[in-house]
Amino acid sequence: MESTRTLTVALLYPGDRAMRDRRDPAESRFVPLFDAFADAGVMAVPAVYHDEFADEVAAQLRGVDGVLVWCNPIEGGRRRDRLDAVLRDVADAGVFVSTHPDVILKLGTKDVLVEVRGLPFGSDVVCVGNLAQLADELPSRLERGPRVLKQHRGHSGIGVWRVERVASSALLKVRHAQRGCVEEEIDLPALLARLAPYFEPENGGHMIDQAWQPRLVDGTVRAYLVEDRVVGFGHQDINALYPAAPGEAAPSPGPRLYYPAELPQFQRLRRLLETQWIGQLLQRVDLTPDQLPMLWDCDFMFGEPADGEPEGFVLCEINVSSVSPFPPSAMAPLVAAVKARLASYRASC
Repeated sequence: MESTRTLTVALLYPGDRAMRDRRDPAESRFVPLFDAFADAGVMAVPAVYHDEFADEVAAQLRGVDGVLVWCNPIEGGRRRDRLDAVLRDVADAGVFVSTHPDVILKLGTKDVLVEVRGLPFGSDVVCVGNLAQLADELPSRLERGPRVLKQHRGHSGIGVWRVERVASSALLKVRHAQRGCVEEEIDLPALLARLAPYFEPENGGHMIDQAWQPRLVDGTVRAYLVEDRVVGFGHQDINALYPAAPGEAAPSPGPRLYYPAELPQFQRLRRLLETQWIGQLLQRVDLTPDQLPMLWDCDFMFGEPADGEPEGFVLCEINVSSVSPFPPSAMAPLVAAVKARLASYRASC
């Protein structure tokens, strides 16, 4: 009977023609996940993706119950528009897709910072619709302190810029968060020229302007979630925009250390996410709980605590496109959640 057929899930990640032809899980970052699915009675198969053989991948995905996707917004210099079109088509055909491209647009772009700016984990954030608006408004905002300008959709610090006034000067201190970049002093017209590509329609057509958080020197914390449950944490002391000491180059980003969900120092954050903040987030972006990604994460900076609270947290970004690596503690909850969702999808067909 159809109900007794083994559940199948494709793990989609980027690769070339040779990798696809070999279809060897050992060449991926996901060997433990392939093994965990096998132990749970779910057949996990590689779905190596490239735009050059997108139709071939689409045909493969129509033959599985679901697909988990790991592909950055910009992969090998290519945007994932073609992949997103494939994923929408297979989802319409009844295949479970996580994360669905429409959900990514609501959670996994910097626009989410605007949506949540009035919530307890939000901050001073402005959507900048064009270069003229940026030129007109940025100087007055810089009078209140440094700003961080973020492109609509990116990863690894690409398109994230810290901007600060130089005292008694028309120059600005500017630093791109992409690895290897250094602080420069340039004028506003030069900054606008640097940022102009982010306002092109194909790159989102706008930027997000967020107030600099002085406590970035205390590091950042990443909460990993499976659906609406926290399954682990990552903590990074030195990050891409960590300020330099006077007369010195900024330190290189340090490693992110991974911890289980029970890490004592972040239990308040866990409780807030699971009991309040995820629900508030879903309401703001108009999603339902069953639309949440199977695996996603929220990056928080430390902020000033509210009255009577021991700690404050400010949302930096939400990652849903390619959440890897992740703590070992996320593995079992992820496999169990995916298995349950695939069984539910099959029962509804």
